[in-house]
Amino acid sequence: MSSPESNNNNARFASAPTTEVDSATLRKVIAASAIGNFVEWFDFAVYGFLAVVISHHFFPPGDDSLALLQTFAVFAVSFALRPLGGIFFGMLGDRIGRKRILAVTVLLMAGATTVIGLLPTYASVGLLAPLALALARCVQGFSAGGEYAGACAFVMEHAPRTRKARYGSFVPVSTFLAFATAAALAYVVGLILSEEALSTWGWRIPFLVAAPLGLIGLYMRLKLDESPAFQALKAEHAVPQAPLGETVRSHGATIFCLSAFISVTALSFYMFTTYFTTYMQVVGGATQTTALLASLGALIFAGLLCPFVGRYADRVGRRRTVMSAGVSLIVAVFPAYLLAGSGAWLPSLIGAALMAIGAVICGVVTAVLLSEQFPTRVRYTASALCYNVSYTIFGGTAPLVATWLIDQTGNNLAPAIYLIAITLLAMWGGLKLPESAHRALDADEREWRRETAPAAQPAL
Repeated sequence: MSSPESNNNNARFASAPTTEVDSATLRKVIAASAIGNFVEWFDFAVYGFLAVVISHHFFPPGDDSLALLQTFAVFAVSFALRPLGGIFFGMLGDRIGRKRILAVTVLLMAGATTVIGLLPTYASVGLLAPLALALARCVQGFSAGGEYAGACAFVMEHAPRTRKARYGSFVPVSTFLAFATAAALAYVVGLILSEEALSTWGWRIPFLVAAPLGLIGLYMRLKLDESPAFQALKAEHAVPQAPLGETVRSHGATIFCLSAFISVTALSFYMFTTYFTTYMQVVGGATQTTALLASLGALIFAGLLCPFVGRYADRVGRRRTVMSAGVSLIVAVFPAYLLAGSGAWLPSLIGAALMAIGAVICGVVTAVLLSEQFPTRVRYTASALCYNVSYTIFGGTAPLVATWLIDQTGNNLAPAIYLIAITLLAMWGGLKLPESAHRALDADEREWRRETAPAAQPAL
């Protein structure tokens, strides 16, 4: 039974005026946000799925394990640029609007990925090859820093108050389907081409696909209007001039707790989407085809599950969804790793699907918490900061740390223990956040304005 205070809060938030958009506009917003986000994560996914091939082409031959570690190190280094990109694009997004920044991020990402598909290999130019690869990955990381949080904010600022998670879930849908598409494309290319052709030039094809996808995403985003929340902020001349300082000063505690929760969102996501394919091959001895097909099936399952988790989060609230995510990961992680290490397709598929459940719940509730926990004037900056710091520390390093843990301990289940430890930290942070499921996004904005409005001067 809800408390009187909870009922009063819900009534206050329910009575708050909100800007409703028509269903046609909402569908266009979701499609444009999803396609741009799809392009961003498709590019990242291709690198992960082709990590073994990339390690052979861009690093010195002789030690396959070292080359794979170096490949994942480049993957991790690119994440160091994500917080910088998040702060840079977040501040611009809070000052000049979400729409234009989201157009820039998708263009940068697609361009950098296309360049990777054109790079010379180590056999051709020596050490210049891994250096060029790292530079292109850094551009990807910088642009990705402004993408996800901005796309979530753009959708949330159009969504109905009581169905924010339902509509926001389509952003993670596009993320998982991007990885599924990358897995399918890598599989088809490997199926059509001979092993020699794939190793010589076929691996470049998935990277080059980024060019037309990026142009589609750019076109769709440029056709949209700015979000109603930002338009209202601009009309009232309340756009911040220094959003980063205000963000850290006024929302530091929220940033810390939300970042703690996003740590497991990042870790579970990259373990599931990127590292599991490598784990199936290196530990389980599965062929690349078997690993890709198992990952593909689990990724499609994850994409289909997202809208159901969104409805669940709207029904039970954010805090219960956070608890559900943590319990799901802790219960499923050991069976998931044991099955994924079998080397067989069906057990590997089931293992990946078990990991997918917790990763999906984390991803969906994170997508909506990023926007609900901050007011409109600093939403882009604050959410991008939380998201990218956590993804840099726990997401970008996930394949590298998992590979290192197994190498150092000799225990193939060491990454599972690591995930449980981070899950406990995340649950602590997530449960420290206030419940925000029934709160209008502009409720905090109005409260901020009341608190910071100049006091009325007494009449003389």
